[in-house]
Amino acid sequence: MLPTLRSGDRLVVRYGGRPRAGRLAVVRLPQPAGGPPVLAVKRLAHHDGDGWWVTRDNAREGVDSWSVGAVPDDDVVATVTIGVWPPRTWRAARRSRPL
Repeated sequence: MLPTLRSGDRLVVRYGGRPRAGRLAVVRLPQPAGGPPVLAVKRLAHHDGDGWWVTRDNAREGVDSWSVGAVPDDDVVATVTIGVWPPRTWRAARRSRPL
């Protein structure tokens, strides 16, 4: 599977937006060894009792819930509404294909 995002892509996000499974969101991921948390764009897979299970599009790189567990609801910072740059591949989030 090819990554959804590439370096340099620009996104419009909505702080306090309603997270939904299948959508991209800005999440706060914990760092090992008690380091500061990191903001990352991840796909929301599903919600369970502990929070959102997040996945990565590139299986060879990155961090997801397989390594850090479920992301608490409070750590879902924003939802991705639309990608604006580069304009070649993006669609509005309300269309049929989730972003």
